[in-house]
Amino acid sequence: MPASQDKISARKGVEVAAATDVGCQRENNEDCYLYWEPTDEAGFQSKGRLAVVADGMGGHEGGQEASRIATEAIREGYAEEPGSDPQSGLLAGFRQGHEKVVQYAAEHLQLRGMGTTATAIALRGNRLCFAHIGDSRLYRVHGQEISRLTRDHSYVGRLFENGVITAEEAEVHPQRHILTAALGTGPEIPPDTPEQPIMLEANDVLVMCTDGLWGLVADHEIQRIVSSKSAAGACQALIEMAKQRGGPDNITVIVLRVN
Repeated sequence: MPASQDKISARKGVEVAAATDVGCQRENNEDCYLYWEPTDEAGFQSKGRLAVVADGMGGHEGGQEASRIATEAIREGYAEEPGSDPQSGLLAGFRQGHEKVVQYAAEHLQLRGMGTTATAIALRGNRLCFAHIGDSRLYRVHGQEISRLTRDHSYVGRLFENGVITAEEAEVHPQRHILTAALGTGPEIPPDTPEQPIMLEANDVLVMCTDGLWGLVADHEIQRIVSSKSAAGACQALIEMAKQRGGPDNITVIVLRVN
């Protein structure tokens, strides 16, 4: 089955595409993504662009519902936050996402334990803000260089940060998918955010993805593909590469190029 890819309509200034695939071994897709812009020009000048990637957990239905609920709640919280500070809007969205997943689990006891990763960006002009919890990732590709802007909230990520294992060992560790933080599970944990907005340059590319991609496709391969293809072509090529390597998990990716 080919990847599901929506046609995304975006105002001038970026080229954006997104796709998701159930992978080769799963029956359900527990990933979810979203790209949003206000329809009116005044709203767009205030809020800019929002993109979200989420990877749910808690069984088939629980994972699907958690990622869907959180993604939509982040959009609602971001859009409804008074003022025009994108970082405050993202934090409001994450608070709302956590609360709504917790509430849904309380109302559906069979889904207790559901939760989701969430990585969201807000782009106003060339100023990038983001919020992140879990182990989905945000990359920036600048020329021939790729840098990861997020850190994994995982057991293995903690081992790496404490110097117990190397970055190379972390990427292939068998327990790398054990999360230490997620929306909707346990007490609310503040998401990671940058200290200051990141200023992007023309032709910079942002890549947002779930672990179904980065677990099988190396950073330098992501850089090479997004640098040589259109946003839509890169999404398809990245998903196909992950599937050719077994695709044991759902695979979701958003590619956004600053023009």
